[in-house]
Amino acid sequence: MTGPRVKICCIGSIEEAKTAIDAGASALGLVGQMPSGPGVISDELIHRIAGAVPPPVSTFLLTSETRATDIIRHYKKVYTSVIQLVDKPEAGAYEALRRELPYVKLVQVIHVSDRNSVREAMEAAAYVDALLLDSGNPGLPVKVLGGTGRTHNWEISHEITRSVNIPVFLAGGLHSGNVKQAIEAVQPYGLDLCSGVRTNGKLDAVKLKAFFEAIDS
Repeated sequence: MTGPRVKICCIGSIEEAKTAIDAGASALGLVGQMPSGPGVISDELIHRIAGAVPPPVSTFLLTSETRATDIIRHYKKVYTSVIQLVDKPEAGAYEALRRELPYVKLVQVIHVSDRNSVREAMEAAAYVDALLLDSGNPGLPVKVLGGTGRTHNWEISHEITRSVNIPVFLAGGLHSGNVKQAIEAVQPYGLDLCSGVRTNGKLDAVKLKAFFEAIDS
């Protein structure tokens, strides 16, 4: 059995994209405007990076927009292969996105906090192509929608992977020292990380190599 797919998030340049792909990433996360957190780049740069990435590698637009019209407007500035919704969209948004952008994959982020996250994941799973389990807190006055570098309760995450029939990515505080344990605990389809392979905010080829070696060990 092959190991989980790996998505490297917070990509900040075409050079970082190439470094991540060369290390073995099958997906890249490109962070649009957010209320907080690392890795935000301009829509123009997201568009340039997405256009430079070879087709087998997926490009994810991380958008904090929640209204369908705003999500679509954001997407049409960048043209990635996937839209990652880091906040809960308004009612009817999934259907509107499917109508307007039928060729674009949708990934919903679930910020795992308590047992309610399982119900939230199961509801979203009916509408999207994959889920991504992270450690943010959308309930704060300034929403935290990812990039925390913190792990969450993997038992709840494992319950989610067992409860839905679509791919699940695990994010939140992953690095070479805990990824093997995370895979065993959650059994995700994919892994997603940002800070765990960075030094002073820059993608670190040594940490990347160690991460992929840890998965394969």
